[in-house]
Amino acid sequence: RYLIVIDDIWSISAWDAIKYAFPENDFCSRIIATTHNVDVARSCCQGGNGRMYEMEALSDLHSKRLFFKRIFGSEDCCPNVLKQISNKILRNVEASHWQLSAYQVYYPLEGMNSILSLSYNDLPPNLKTCLLYLCIYPEDYVIERDILVRRWIGEGFISEERGQSKQEVAENHFYELINKSMVQPVEVGYDGKARACKVHDMMLELLISKSVENNFISLASHSQTDLAKCDGFIRRLSVQHIDLELASILANEELSHVRSLTVMASTCIKHLPGLVRFEALRVLEFQDCQNLHEYDMNGIDKLFLLKYLSFRGTDMLKLPSGVLRLYDLETLDLRNTHIEGLPTGIIQLVKLQHLLTGRYPYSGTAHGKTKIPNGIGTMKNLQAISGFNIIKSSLCAVEELGNLTVLKDLILQLDSGGSLEYKRHEEMLLSSLCKLGTCKLQSVWMYSNDSTSLQFLDSWSPLPYNLQMFQMTTDYYFPMPKWIVPALTGLAYLDLNLIEVTEEGLRILGEMPALLYLSIAFKTVQKERLTIKDFAFSCLKRNSTLFLRTIGNVQFT
Repeated sequence: RYLIVIDDIWSISAWDAIKYAFPENDFCSRIIATTHNVDVARSCCQGGNGRMYEMEALSDLHSKRLFFKRIFGSEDCCPNVLKQISNKILRNVEASHWQLSAYQVYYPLEGMNSILSLSYNDLPPNLKTCLLYLCIYPEDYVIERDILVRRWIGEGFISEERGQSKQEVAENHFYELINKSMVQPVEVGYDGKARACKVHDMMLELLISKSVENNFISLASHSQTDLAKCDGFIRRLSVQHIDLELASILANEELSHVRSLTVMASTCIKHLPGLVRFEALRVLEFQDCQNLHEYDMNGIDKLFLLKYLSFRGTDMLKLPSGVLRLYDLETLDLRNTHIEGLPTGIIQLVKLQHLLTGRYPYSGTAHGKTKIPNGIGTMKNLQAISGFNIIKSSLCAVEELGNLTVLKDLILQLDSGGSLEYKRHEEMLLSSLCKLGTCKLQSVWMYSNDSTSLQFLDSWSPLPYNLQMFQMTTDYYFPMPKWIVPALTGLAYLDLNLIEVTEEGLRILGEMPALLYLSIAFKTVQKERLTIKDFAFSCLKRNSTLFLRTIGNVQFT
């Protein structure tokens, strides 16, 4: 009988090499292994007897309690008598003593940097590149997965692999960095997957130092400017703060080799060098710049290599006309801007894969005022569109949605208020959805700011077998949609408004084999006591059923 602790296993191959050294018997022996890699942990648990424990960082409250307990012997706070003593010490101790204390704190951090460097050096080259790229973002910034993935692709970091698309490969890289504990997962969704990540402060410092060393990214922020340290051409530029001094430095720099420009600073943005000097740009993002109208967009039409363009969160009122000549553009992100109309020439951008508009004040809400451009059916590469208003669009444009055969993600606003005037729009939208449902459509979010009925979707046929997520956001309550049946074997997320919850409706939902998340807002129930079979909802991870009035109970039998 034995108890063995193996600390810090780096790879699955290392575990495979040593695991056969341990005799398998019935003496209740135990092996405890630690690793920073989730995939290695899963490998150690194979066989059914293993358990994986993921450590979590202490919360602010528990960190404070631990600090007080270690220093003062109490979890509550610093005793008053110690506060008085500490104030005297602060007045009398010389600066050299504080420098010594600072060194004693800093010295262990050097060891931590060495450990982080080992983890970084253990990464394959493609993951190193993707990880280094994260230092374009400021400290504690929440990095959205979808945006990061599109930027990686725009930069040319990602290639198709073994039948996987660039999007799939990039998402795998994102989750690999999480599994290897290089970044921290944020906003974990219904399926257990993170929708965003953060970089720990110490890791960010390491990445910035590596980036400067390799001339990978140049930073301009309140805390530091790496332009003076740049040895050679600037390759990627992240502007988190700009003033007249920095603007004068940039004015004397050679910018024709810059591949990506990220601007997160509003003040003095008008002093940023003109776009005509950034002729090699592949990625251009102005984020949350509320003074962007002060910046001269002349020359944007000369950015022939541009793949990714984002004005997200800016005060942009109108799309610059030069954008219509960016024929290699793959992503155009206009979310949370004041742009409510797209020029007809937008349909010339036939390589566009993501066309994102609309305003999203907070999670779960949206406002879309943009018309679907006539001729959108020619944009055959579109995979995601959002923020378009069906009622404001022409019938022809709504019909052309059905021609987007590779479309995966669709977010639309429908405000008909049940008016017969817009009946044809509903019929045309249904026709397009029926076509898209036979292709690659995976996610649909339809929202309304009034009591628009979505009951016309009952005629959705044939069934959208690839659909994974369906969400309705409306004030209207309707019967259980007829097209939602157990045959939709991929549907994992469902958000509905129902007039009445019935046992038959719950039976149908309970038999859906992949359903992980279910949210139902309802007005009434069929009867006070509802019965659900015990094998129902076998995959449900998070049941967010919203009870709008008190009911007796739901009984599992």
